[in-house]
Amino acid sequence: MSERARRPHYLGRVPDATESDEATDAELIRRVSLGDAGALETLYGRYARVVYSFAVRIVKDGALAEEILQEVFVRTWLQADRFRKSRGNFVSWLLSITHNLAIDEVRKRQRRPQRSSSVDISDVLYGLVDEATNVEEAVEARALRDKVSAALETLPEAQRVTIELAFYSGYSQREIAAHLEEPLGTVKTRIRLGLKKLMVALEE
Repeated sequence: MSERARRPHYLGRVPDATESDEATDAELIRRVSLGDAGALETLYGRYARVVYSFAVRIVKDGALAEEILQEVFVRTWLQADRFRKSRGNFVSWLLSITHNLAIDEVRKRQRRPQRSSSVDISDVLYGLVDEATNVEEAVEARALRDKVSAALETLPEAQRVTIELAFYSGYSQREIAAHLEEPLGTVKTRIRLGLKKLMVALEE
């Protein structure tokens, strides 16, 4: 089956709330199993933020978490008939898929050569450094966090706002584009340029 045929057409954008909020998750996933793309769109609207936030806490990478988000709902579309209400609620089933995909990505990264720096700027922006268990990284992270905050103030406002929405507010790039009413490509460019400027500022 081709990617075009297997992938629900709306994935990759934030759907409009066109479905009744009264429909239960169990009813919606039953309809998805029958090929109802509108029901899947409603579930995406309800749980995309939850899935994204859960994924980003595991993989610590916003872009990768967004890819996982899309794959989770592709699998939901393909495997809807496997959901059994007697084994748990829909959200648990959905987050189980998310967890498995995210852990797979973490294992892939662990098999790759690791960077020498013990603290990553993305970890600092996301607030994901575990200060309770690693004192050395906590000290480095606190110092880097102060530098990042100062460096953020030097960015053009558009880049600063976009980065703050992505890393501090947990918005996906598509949600930022919708929130700011800007093209997705513009948002991606601002984040990329902004992070590059932050790294240059920190190196200086």
